Amino acid sequence: MGAFHAYDIRGIYNSDFNKDDVYRIGFFLPRLLGVDKVLVGRDVRVSSPEIYEYLTKGITDAGADVYSIGISTTPMVYYSTARYNFKASVQITASHNPKEYNGLKVSRENALPVGYDTGLGELETLIKTGTVVVAAKKGEIHLLDVKEEYLTFLKKYIGDYSNLKMAIDCSNGMAALLIKDILGDVPSYIYDELDGTFPNHEANPLVQENVVDLKALVKKEKADIGVIFDGDADRVMFVDENGRFISPDLIIALLGHYFLEERGMKGDVLIDIRTSKAVPEYLARFGAHVQMWRVGRAFAAHKLREIDGIYGGELAGHYYFKEFFFSDSGLLACLLVLNVVSRMKREGRSLSQVIAGIETYANSGELNFRLESKKEAMDAVKEYFDKTEQPTAFFDFDGYRVEFADWWFNIRPSNTEPYLRFIAEAKTTEMLEEKVKVVREIIGRFK
Repeated sequence: MGAFHAYDIRGIYNSDFNKDDVYRIGFFLPRLLGVDKVLVGRDVRVSSPEIYEYLTKGITDAGADVYSIGISTTPMVYYSTARYNFKASVQITASHNPKEYNGLKVSRENALPVGYDTGLGELETLIKTGTVVVAAKKGEIHLLDVKEEYLTFLKKYIGDYSNLKMAIDCSNGMAALLIKDILGDVPSYIYDELDGTFPNHEANPLVQENVVDLKALVKKEKADIGVIFDGDADRVMFVDENGRFISPDLIIALLGHYFLEERGMKGDVLIDIRTSKAVPEYLARFGAHVQMWRVGRAFAAHKLREIDGIYGGELAGHYYFKEFFFSDSGLLACLLVLNVVSRMKREGRSLSQVIAGIETYANSGELNFRLESKKEAMDAVKEYFDKTEQPTAFFDFDGYRVEFADWWFNIRPSNTEPYLRFIAEAKTTEMLEEKVKVVREIIGRFK
């Protein structure tokens, strides 16, 4: 079984894991988390009903009750976990992965994520070595309807969007379950039917070929903003009025206009180690204290709670909010961004103009190098620049982030694939191209 990863359990169904593995996960999960009831939600992937059947059979055979919220976005599970004080929950989803994938996102009390280092590793050992003894008194399955309450929560953040033309791509994913209840029929929608085969494009907005249709829709409709969700609606990304994709980390800075300027909140903002240097520089104008941390919800949600931060975000398009139990919600982030864009338009500024005021560096985007000797290649890149230049800052809690006077880079191993991920920024495009060329040459020696 190769489905256990740093953040969740995920892989190709019936290859990396199967229904028997899912049954054992369900059976040993109550023991792992010390609970007698587990909240469960699921997406609309073709394999999700079978996974739900065997997961809940395992949970109830262990003597624990299941509270099923049915078809749901991942953030609906987070909301329900914290709101109803569940100490364990599972969302059946593979998020942005292709249709043949599926998985389980596990949370504990307060919707805190359970990662490999905080329980999934122990669960993996249990399902490999533990003995299943069905409880004398099996648990029961209860239905819990949270949709309307969750919609009521989200609607508190709706602003006046009457001046905006919006284009929205639901990617045939879970955002389609709720989006029209929130924004109605006014936006121009594409791929807004729930379909776990993802017939139009994969539900991963970070891959630019998946954003092509949204960009075309924005231009066709002369929209002020384009919005695209991933498969389980925990992530959201944006396109400006010119059809240009906005790097998701820059949205962290944009949200400063809502939390720090409009609402006057004071406190910490969390970013990940790949975030543009432009983001903390922009947020400084609002008096924000910006903290940097590791990539992934398993780390970010814990850290934001630890520092009692206002909100945070990641390059991958996750946005976390104190007001949402320190968890991430693509729909909530969407509403808050629309609030800012609507206000800016009333003040005579387009989305592209606002982003231009944030984006002050040339950025490489995240580059992926397929190789097995990830640690050796990382060290070689770091050592080269340590010798040839003078670093001004160094972070090593998620790969290496090394900063210099006019540029910086982060190089980190993938937690789930044989890839080394690299991103860099520089004051000029010419400098950026020069640095990336050197890095490609160094990493090329390890292929």
